[in-house]
Amino acid sequence: MSEDSKIVVGVDGSASSLAALDWALGQAELTGSTVEAVTAWEYPAFYSWEGGAISPREFESAASVTVEDAVDKAVDRRSFPPRVRTKVCQGDSAQVLLDIAAATDLLVVGSRGHGGFVGALLGSVSHRCTQHARCPVVVVHAQGERG
Repeated sequence: MSEDSKIVVGVDGSASSLAALDWALGQAELTGSTVEAVTAWEYPAFYSWEGGAISPREFESAASVTVEDAVDKAVDRRSFPPRVRTKVCQGDSAQVLLDIAAATDLLVVGSRGHGGFVGALLGSVSHRCTQHARCPVVVVHAQGERG
């Protein structure tokens, strides 16, 4: 990888996504790559009106705060942090990552390990990314997770 190379990492605030972000930053330090930290949000299909309506802008704002905070904390722990950009997109998390990763050198995702037999090992987003990405994919488990 070179200075022109890009590493995309999915960040949703979970322990495994924060571990993935940290791994991606370390890889970028070694390779001179730029990191693009991506978070996706979806407006719930069935949203309760009991608590009042929340606008899509509020969902996007919360997603933006999540990724910005994660990046700030991860970068602050490094002596020579790599170049990092953040991106917030509306849509299905796996599909957003796959679309962005189509033009990247490496995709890094965390693994929550929810749902089903395969989900017990990876998680639905990481599983879809490993199956459909056009670039290499690294799946990172949070410290203490089995996998």
